[in-house]
Amino acid sequence: MILMGTFIFLIVAGILAGIVSAVASMASLISYPALLIVGVPPVTANITNTASLIFTGAGSAMSSLKDLRGHWLETAKYSVFILIGALGGSLLLLRFPGTVFEKLVPFFVLFSAGMLLLSGSKKFFDLSKNRSKKGTLGAYLGLIVAGVYTGYFGAAAGVLMLIFLTYISNDNFVVINAMKNIIGSLGNLVALIVFIFGSKIMWSMVVPMAIGLFIGGFLGQKSIHYLSAKTVRWITAGFSVILASYLFYTAYIL
Repeated sequence: MILMGTFIFLIVAGILAGIVSAVASMASLISYPALLIVGVPPVTANITNTASLIFTGAGSAMSSLKDLRGHWLETAKYSVFILIGALGGSLLLLRFPGTVFEKLVPFFVLFSAGMLLLSGSKKFFDLSKNRSKKGTLGAYLGLIVAGVYTGYFGAAAGVLMLIFLTYISNDNFVVINAMKNIIGSLGNLVALIVFIFGSKIMWSMVVPMAIGLFIGGFLGQKSIHYLSAKTVRWITAGFSVILASYLFYTAYIL
């Protein structure tokens, strides 16, 4: 059992993370540090976070039904590549010691912040003008890499998915973003299955975080039509730099 204050804090953090996930593909930059704040060890926090993140995809899926009408077969095709990668990434996390993960996380967070800011550039996503067979193959392989990152840590994985999906797909951004929400959630589900059999998940923390992520995921996909993504990106990126600095200090100096 956890304290009521902790329960409420994780619900609120989950709502914020779910909104950020739908708008800026960075749920883990809110949900992961929230778990650290309430005292969960880094690797366990990452695994518990993965267990929670599947619910933001569920919330997004409910609000994406209209956007994905006629695109489910295409979404399923892209899911195969993400699932292969997510399986490999989750096994890598269990294979290497927790100290390795703790030393890598600050750099993952900084990478995520950089990817988040770059994602605001229209040129960054406008990759389909000179599409080639090699480029398309590379984009599909990129989805596998994004899946590996999803299984291992996850923050910014959604941005990577958007890049490669934008290259491959001819759909508009709202549809591509909806597909990203679905396949990202499926990648987290595969990782969760691996973690259930190979590690410890703090389910008492998953429940409130999952409630928040479900609500936030639903609201986020709706708000993407109205909310300023630029504001969300800059606030999240600023928070990411602070978090990365703290994680670097605890991993390399303490």
